[in-house]
Amino acid sequence: MSIFHLAYHVDDLDKARAFYGGLLGCTEGRSTDTWVDYNFFGHQISLHLGVAFATTNTGKVGEHMVPMPHLGVILPQQDWQALADHLVQAGLNFTLPPTTRFANEPGEQSTMFFHDPAGNPIEIKGFKDMTGVFAT
Repeated sequence: MSIFHLAYHVDDLDKARAFYGGLLGCTEGRSTDTWVDYNFFGHQISLHLGVAFATTNTGKVGEHMVPMPHLGVILPQQDWQALADHLVQAGLNFTLPPTTRFANEPGEQSTMFFHDPAGNPIEIKGFKDMTGVFAT
């Protein structure tokens, strides 16, 4: 099994810690006064102080225009649902609220989009059948 590593900018480490560690429940790893690592659902992200990357809603997926570029993770459906319920209860402002797309088609998935405090877009997907991730 391999895991990805992604490093990107945030403009405030305290806000990032509250969001990634507090709201999303990611475990904090190593850090300095200019960056912090997180276990992002089994993958490593490194948040460095700086200007967040520019994004635009240019990705047409189904009937939705989604922010590009974005990062994300795919979770088993029950984990996705638990996170979605937690984020809804916490009052998170979604770019695309929790929904199911491609129902009864190959690649049926649950998805939600939101931004971190620095404006970085994040998508979390859920699959009932993980073999459907690459379905055509």
